Amino acid sequence: MIVGLILFSGLAVPGFAQITEVAHAFVGGASEYVVRSGDNLTAIGARAGESVAAIARRNGLNAKDVIHPGQRISIDNRHIVPAGLDNGVLINLPQRMLFIFRDGHLAGAHPVGLGKPTWPTPGGTFQITELRRDPTWNVPRSIQEEMRREGKAVQTHVAPGPDNPLGKEWIGLSIAGYGIHGTNAPPSVYHFQSHGCIRLHPDDAEQLFAQVNIGMRGQIVYQPVLLAELPDQSIELEVNPDIYHQAGDAWARVQSLAAEHGLTGRIDWQRVAQVVELQEGVATRIDRRFLPLGRVPRGSPLP
Repeated sequence: MIVGLILFSGLAVPGFAQITEVAHAFVGGASEYVVRSGDNLTAIGARAGESVAAIARRNGLNAKDVIHPGQRISIDNRHIVPAGLDNGVLINLPQRMLFIFRDGHLAGAHPVGLGKPTWPTPGGTFQITELRRDPTWNVPRSIQEEMRREGKAVQTHVAPGPDNPLGKEWIGLSIAGYGIHGTNAPPSVYHFQSHGCIRLHPDDAEQLFAQVNIGMRGQIVYQPVLLAELPDQSIELEVNPDIYHQAGDAWARVQSLAAEHGLTGRIDWQRVAQVVELQEGVATRIDRRFLPLGRVPRGSPLP
């Protein structure tokens, strides 16, 4: 983990909790992954918390390329933590990341799968209201109607087991009908494919389940652009896709943040233009002393 001063957009988006204080960490790092039998870029990206497009570009691949056991894949899953809570869960939707805090310290960070644009994950504050292992999925009427429209067999209940899309852990939220849960489709993590609920890789769901408690508070925010100034005076930028089209122009937001915090003259704006254009969701050094490509400061890698 690299600690620094984290700056971020205070964009007022209706329905989303807005955080005004600064945060002090980013997570992730550069690593090398050795491909196993059955792997593909989607599954690797879902587990690491990096987009397929970013992995493919860094490794000189096409996003649909077939990869082979033993092949070495470069991963960079650095993410700026958008803000710190004393205790609780923070989810930043554009980042597709969940952070948990204990006693003012970052206690964990996990990639998440979120609601598709036609069925977005709601924002706001919440409390954890339920902790349930091996849950039964009581299929909401709205999803039953979708099954019917798509010509699928309509299910009303799905028992615990390998076919249950909630996985083995369910963390119910005070936002009615929504929760954080595992999944029987791990490659869907780090994508926007759910009906609004927040999916975790099964291993991460088990870990988070053990860290939270009923009554714990949390926030769901919408911060696509994050700017960081680190202790060594380096400046990092992370730009994520504005998946729900609620954030406005990313370039203008970076300019505004830089001006507000006196960083404009220290930034390589050509580098910023590249990061804004790619919107790969990876923290990237943008100050005028930025490191050569391929030289990445190591942090605390995600699982």
